[in-house]
This record gives sequence, structure tokens and C-alpha cells, in this order.
Amino acid sequence: MEETVKTENQITLSKKDLNKSWWYWVCWGQICYNYERMMGLGFCQSMIPVLKGLYGDDKEKLAEGMTRHLTFYNTENTWGAVIPGIVASLEEGRANGQDIDDETIDNLKTGLMGPLAGLGDSITQSLVKVILLSIAIDMAVQGSIVGVLIFVLGFSAYALGVSHFVYFQGYKFGKTAIMKILGNGMIKDMTEALGALGMMILGGLIANNIPVKTALTYSLQGMSTEVQGMLDSILPNLLSVATFGVVVYMLRKGWKPTKIMISLMLASVVLGFFGILA
Repeated sequence: MEETVKTENQITLSKKDLNKSWWYWVCWGQICYNYERMMGLGFCQSMIPVLKGLYGDDKEKLAEGMTRHLTFYNTENTWGAVIPGIVASLEEGRANGQDIDDETIDNLKTGLMGPLAGLGDSITQSLVKVILLSIAIDMAVQGSIVGVLIFVLGFSAYALGVSHFVYFQGYKFGKTAIMKILGNGMIKDMTEALGALGMMILGGLIANNIPVKTALTYSLQGMSTEVQGMLDSILPNLLSVATFGVVVYMLRKGWKPTKIMISLMLASVVLGFFGILA
């Protein structure tokens, strides 16, 4: 592995130091949550390879750097990896005599951690995890362990791949990295694609796992016709989709999950008793 390059006038972090910093962040950035600093300990640990690469065994410089990063910090771990990448670039510039003080670094971390938390949570928690968990749960219900493997391996590949990319983009472009990543429309395109995929998977799960059917029939000119068959000819699984819509409406109105489940159980018993549901 290449080592940190130190010439008479310039210090350049090695790929080894940067990879170690990224690895510390993606694996242990969230390991020491606490109310005082949230992810501050994890961020500080991710900067240790950077500080050692820049200052070697200079204990005073190392102590200053660790103190600089041992502050309150909180963001989403995967997309938020761009911030330690940017900070590594700033620390390198500072070690080479650029006018970068503690306040500049702290302000950048504070200014970016909120927006990137919103971006990362929207993609990671609301799209990627939902899609992978939907697949895993559906396959697990059918007795297959493959779904669990898909979730674990799929999410690991996503988290490692995205965090590595944005970390090194952050280091490469410094303070302008976030504009490089957001400015080319990549995030918007990916979010829309994942959203469409998520809706397709959700539709399949509703059809397979909410089997709501009616037992009602009606007679027309002496012929008995099943209402369920008529509904299926208009829109298959219409009652399943309607039930899902009712549950979503209840959640948006602030109903507790327990109350919703009890209501659904009572409704199914009553409607089944009167022969409305099959």
C-alpha cells in the first residue's frame, strides 16, 4: 500500500489512509451514539488515520485534531460519508499551510450534516431499505431464506458502494463536492427510479399478502353473478388495494398500529359473519 507522501513543501494523504478513514466511518460511525455528541465519537475516530497520515507521531497536533472533531455531530451514515471526505481534504490543506481554521471545519460539518441527513434518510430508509425488506419479508413468509440473504447482501453492497463513492468525491472536490454530487441530477434520477421500483414491489405485496375478497352475489334476469368476479374484471385485487388505502388513511390520521389492527380484526369478524367477506 502506498504511504502518505511528504515532500519539502507538500503533504498528500495516501489511499491507504483515506480508505482506512472511510472504513472507520462506514463501519463504526454510529457505534458510540450518546446524547452529548451523538456521532461525534465515530466521526473523530474516522479522522484518526487522516491526522496520523498528516502529523505522524506529533502528539500535540494529533491531540488538537482529535479535540477539533470530538464535537456534536449527527447525519445519515451512507450519504453523509461525503462530509468526512471533505474534512479529510480540508485537514490536508490545513497541514499544508492553507488558511483553514477550526471554525471553518466546524461550520462546514454543521452546515452539511442536516441536509445530508434528510437526503440520506429519504433514500436509504424510505426507499432502499423498504424495497429490500419488502422482498425479504415476502420470501420469508413463503419459507425461503434467500430473502434474508438478499436484504443483508443487497444493503451491504449499497451502503459500502455509495459511502465509498461519496467519501472519495468529497476528498477529491473538497468544499465543492456536494455541488458536484447534487448538481448533475444523479440523485433526483436515482430517487425517482427507486420510488417507481418501490411502488411496483408494494403493489405486488398488497396483491399477495392482503387477500380481501367478498362473498356477495347478485341476481340479474335469473342469473347469479359473483361480485368478486365482477370486481376482478374491472381491477384485480381492488378490495386489497382499498383495504391498504384505509390503513394508510388511519395512519395519517394518527391512529396507533394496535388500534388499527384491532379495528381490522373486528371489521373482518362482523363482515364475515354477515357473509360480506369470503
